[in-house]
Amino acid sequence: MRTLFKNIGQLVQVRESSSAIIRGSMMSDLPVIEDAYLLVEDDLIAEYGAMTTWDSRTVNETIDVQGRLLMPTFVDSHTHMVFAANREEEFVMKIKGMDYQSIAKAGGGILNSAKKLQNASIDELYEGAASRLSNAIRHGTGAIEIKSGYGLTTEAELKMLQVIARLKDSFDIPIKATFLGAHAFPDENKEKYITSIIQEMLPEIYSTGLADYVDTFCEVGYYTPEQMEEVLVAADKYELRPKVHVNQFNSIGGIEVAISNNALSVDHLEVLTEEEINLLKDSDTIPVALPGCSFFINIPFSPARKIIENGLPLVLASDFNPGSAPSFNMSLINSLACIKMRLLPEEAINATTYNAAFALELENEVGSITKGKKANFIISKEPITPATIAYNFGVDWIGTVFINGGEFG
Repeated sequence: MRTLFKNIGQLVQVRESSSAIIRGSMMSDLPVIEDAYLLVEDDLIAEYGAMTTWDSRTVNETIDVQGRLLMPTFVDSHTHMVFAANREEEFVMKIKGMDYQSIAKAGGGILNSAKKLQNASIDELYEGAASRLSNAIRHGTGAIEIKSGYGLTTEAELKMLQVIARLKDSFDIPIKATFLGAHAFPDENKEKYITSIIQEMLPEIYSTGLADYVDTFCEVGYYTPEQMEEVLVAADKYELRPKVHVNQFNSIGGIEVAISNNALSVDHLEVLTEEEINLLKDSDTIPVALPGCSFFINIPFSPARKIIENGLPLVLASDFNPGSAPSFNMSLINSLACIKMRLLPEEAINATTYNAAFALELENEVGSITKGKKANFIISKEPITPATIAYNFGVDWIGTVFINGGEFG
């Protein structure tokens, strides 16, 4: 099956290969071909170029894009898509002035989600997650990471990972599963729970192949750097590479532990010291910012400009979850990055597509318009530019989402 997309107004994020993540000043470079065509063969990108170079070969179908924008789908490298129920009641508590930590102490937060999830069946969890994932794809996400972490018992954590495995089987987009058993402590016996992660959960996850990565929430009141290292060292024996929560509220040494344990990414980074920036510059660990969380719970935004100006790469993700970032809309993430973190529109798109694919080790499959990559892309409703996506915040600009060369939904 050969499908020609012709008369593309702007073909965005065109790259010959995905050999290296984009760093520093290069993040403002977003390759675009004006008045372009794109040829899809079966489910892969086969060819592209200016319309003036198209030589009218035989195709099975031709779609006239009529001057609209075409770009790769977003890659969301940090989500908590599987949960039992929303937490609107905590939203009202926030409006009344309670902060994240106070809500957690009052019985809300992660433990609230864990209690609800433990009582939910796999089918109930799957139905809710599948509905959310379908909506995320319709909003332009074409590859995603989904974490466990609302179980906090061996049975419930495995239940979450089994739901993610069903999502992998049911959806045609790349999905990576991350084991986040070390999200919070279910009770005061912290060492007993860490022992259960190491001696019960990790062996079972390895034997069933349910996870691609491991995560911990390293923060005051949650996991110390020493506790995080204990989990990461154990997970390494089961071939699970870290993608970790660090520096959301405090800098307590989590970045150092993450780097020393070969973490693929460090996520949140609302607090970031000069020393930690220098450590990241000497590593291959990718900084990931989550502006949706900063916006929703009203905390500082990650210092994205400083990260880029220090020659580092940057990834943006949604952190979609029921408590602190209840939106999977990656267009909104682009807008927040530009408005609140002072990123250029080109930098934001690079951080949510091309670079984001590296944060899931999917750089050879998605994230750019590149020959041989999956034909996962978005066509806008009307002719726009990349800057329009961030400028018209909250406006639905997406006309059609294509997954593996076919129209989604």
